[in-house]
Amino acid sequence: MWTGAGAPRTSTDVWELACSVTDPEMPMLTLEDLGVLRDVREEADGVVVTITPTYSGCPAMATMRDDLVHRLRDAGHAARVEVALTPAWSSDWITERGRQALRDHGLSAPGPAPAVTGPVLLDLFPTRRAIACPRCGSDAVSLTSEFGATACKALYRCTDCLEPFEHVKEI
Repeated sequence: MWTGAGAPRTSTDVWELACSVTDPEMPMLTLEDLGVLRDVREEADGVVVTITPTYSGCPAMATMRDDLVHRLRDAGHAARVEVALTPAWSSDWITERGRQALRDHGLSAPGPAPAVTGPVLLDLFPTRRAIACPRCGSDAVSLTSEFGATACKALYRCTDCLEPFEHVKEI
């Protein structure tokens, strides 16, 4: 049921509205590009949007939820957001458009997520990654910190062009 003056008339329009909401920590990515937007459906009492957190305790989830509700309400739709924890989000869900947006903004996009089946071994050493500088393309990079401005990013420095950059971690 679509209500409100000027409200989109098709569920495709509602999907596009939900897809236009951006990640609060990396605003160059939409929630669709980030792969957290899982479903948008119409129910009798309004629109239900399903999202999957990038990791347990992600502080951006509340803002994502609020931004989705506000975007849809501003367009005249009653909306609520559900959180789906399974399957767990993977950085492999970031779209190619999202990966390009990361590179366009000087961030290193994640490589393939590690394939894990069974128990996960605890490793207290920094993760070794084969990455390239998003500015000059050199693979001569060094890890500065396993944690950047957000827990989902690591800090690197290119030893060729000397520019620092953030790498979005593989999960």
